[in-house]
Amino acid sequence: MKIDIITVHPPLLESFFSHSMVNRSIQRGFLELHIHNLRDYSNNAHRSVDDYPYGGGPGMVLSLEPLSNCLDHLISISKPDDIILLTPDGKTLNQGLANELSSKNHLILVCGHYKGVDDRLRELYISREISIGDYVLTGGEIPAAVLVDATIRLIPGVLNDESSALSDSFQNGLLSEPIYTRPSVFRGISVPEILLSGNFKAIDEWRIQASLEKTKKNRPDLLE
Repeated sequence: MKIDIITVHPPLLESFFSHSMVNRSIQRGFLELHIHNLRDYSNNAHRSVDDYPYGGGPGMVLSLEPLSNCLDHLISISKPDDIILLTPDGKTLNQGLANELSSKNHLILVCGHYKGVDDRLRELYISREISIGDYVLTGGEIPAAVLVDATIRLIPGVLNDESSALSDSFQNGLLSEPIYTRPSVFRGISVPEILLSGNFKAIDEWRIQASLEKTKKNRPDLLE
């Protein structure tokens, strides 16, 4: 998978992507990641990428021309499957959407900033708008990092055990069951006896029931 990210703060993303699974995915060839500094595509000497909104009001707006210059350049190199704007206005990222995006070959992510982007960007370029929740952050860099992390771990070969992702919370619409490791007793709390029985059919049945109970307790909205 190839992912291009357009941002006004590249160091925020470079630090995150230089560690852990994302970095291993790049090193092993599962992910081709490019971070583009929007200021490099500004047409003025000060490399500014924002301006005042028409009609007045508080805040600044990301200018259309630098974004257009960058997107035109990227599209000329490789046609993307989706151009995604990270914005609170978008569809909320969930496991189903992450599964869908993991099958794409090329994504371009545009990190919103300031008060937002010139709305004509949506009309001219954007194919999806994605949010990570009903709250506002100072920029789209954290949502972009979340989207990349949630997506690439679903690409076959990225995780050492591919079945691990299939048992994650939300993959089947429920929360995953409680999990345990050694010691079998810790401060008087024991691992459920069924998990030590070696009866894998009974263990599978326990996991299904435990998953339902946990979902009912923590996220009853999922059962609706």
